[in-house]
Order: sequence, then structure tokens, then C-alpha cells
Amino acid sequence: MMGPALTGSVDDDLWSAVGDPNRRRLLDLLVDAPGTATTLSQHLPVSRQAVTKHLEVLGRAGLIRATPAGREKRYVVDEAGLARAAAQLASVGAAWDARLRRIKDIAETLQRDQTR
Repeated sequence: MMGPALTGSVDDDLWSAVGDPNRRRLLDLLVDAPGTATTLSQHLPVSRQAVTKHLEVLGRAGLIRATPAGREKRYVVDEAGLARAAAQLASVGAAWDARLRRIKDIAETLQRDQTR
């Protein structure tokens, strides 16, 4: 019996975006309040230019949106994108849980067979 698929519906941009600790920190900050690259860079150990690049990755993944704010952009969390990401991450987690249960069942069966 096959478990839930891990490919096909997996968004590689999403996984790449949330795989970086600086981008996760940016998401945490933006969940609390909108910000610009300048204000957000004050909370990270990287340059403003690096923050801008991280924000671009989060935007491509659909996790944040940007609107012009004077000479900068103001970034906010895209709630629909974040909900989609949470659902996808939960789905992948469930698929791995199912696989691990199956591996455990196989190992227990093998161990029982060896002790007989």
C-alpha cells in the first residue's frame, strides 16, 4: 500500500523559502507587524541588501506581499499564502508520519519473525 505522495503537490519555492532561518525570522517579524527592508534588517544579523533578497524569495513563494512606501517597499504577510503553506507543510508531515508508521510495522514484523 502506498502512502501519501511527497512529490507533485510540493512547492519547492515554499520549502526553499522556509528552509532558511533568516527568512523564518522575517516571517515571524512580519506576522507581528508590517515592515520595510530597513526596519526588518535591524532585527537580523545580515545587511539590508541581504534582507531585501530574502524578502524577494518569500514573495516568490507567495508568503508575503510588498507595496510601495516612499523610497522603499512595505512588506506584509500574505495570509492566504501562509495558510496554503501551513496546509502543505501539514500534508507533508502527515505523509512522513504514515511512512514512519509503516517502517515501524515492518520492523516489528521482522523482529517477531526472527524470535519465532
